[in-house]
Amino acid sequence: MRINRKIFFDAVRPGLFGGALSRAQVAGCEVILDRARGRNGGFFDPRMLAYMLATVHHETAATFEPVRETRARTDEEAVARLERAYRAGRLPTVSKPYWRRDGNGRSYYGRGFVQLTHRDNYERMGQVVGLDLVAEPDLAMKPDVAATILVCGMQEGLFTGARLLDFFSGQKADWTGARKIINGRDRAKTIAGLAIRYDAAIRMALTH
Repeated sequence: MRINRKIFFDAVRPGLFGGALSRAQVAGCEVILDRARGRNGGFFDPRMLAYMLATVHHETAATFEPVRETRARTDEEAVARLERAYRAGRLPTVSKPYWRRDGNGRSYYGRGFVQLTHRDNYERMGQVVGLDLVAEPDLAMKPDVAATILVCGMQEGLFTGARLLDFFSGQKADWTGARKIINGRDRAKTIAGLAIRYDAAIRMALTH
């Protein structure tokens, strides 16, 4: 099974993007669709692909461009915003300020289509993508790298231990519970609603 890209974009444009798609949004969707291909060139369970797209839709505020944590434009801005929030007590779940620079001046705050944080996670994902993300964490901002991290991380449970197959298998489709793959229950219902709409678009566009 393959996806007819024109049918897919025609289906998502009005309901999910307000009637218009930017080049960046198209490019972001395309790189995710490309990375989600199975070994035979086709796609796996459409529900899984739909949930990945919905996750990126939410995490990037529908821009489909890799983002820095806090939506900062630079490293300095991201680090400063996180530090201010931490000192003000607005990050109560953070026990170790992962954004603080190491001895080489590198910061491991969140980057990508989904927020990759902490040095250990950069090291682990670097092995997945075949790049030294510890030495060059900003490589996680490259769309092709960010898409590989997204797809492999959600398929294999590399973010929280939960994986797509735990929520989408056979007749099982736990659209709300699947948020545990990334971030517990945060905005779970919102993302579930997006995913169901992406799923409908994908099924319209499937070809043999």
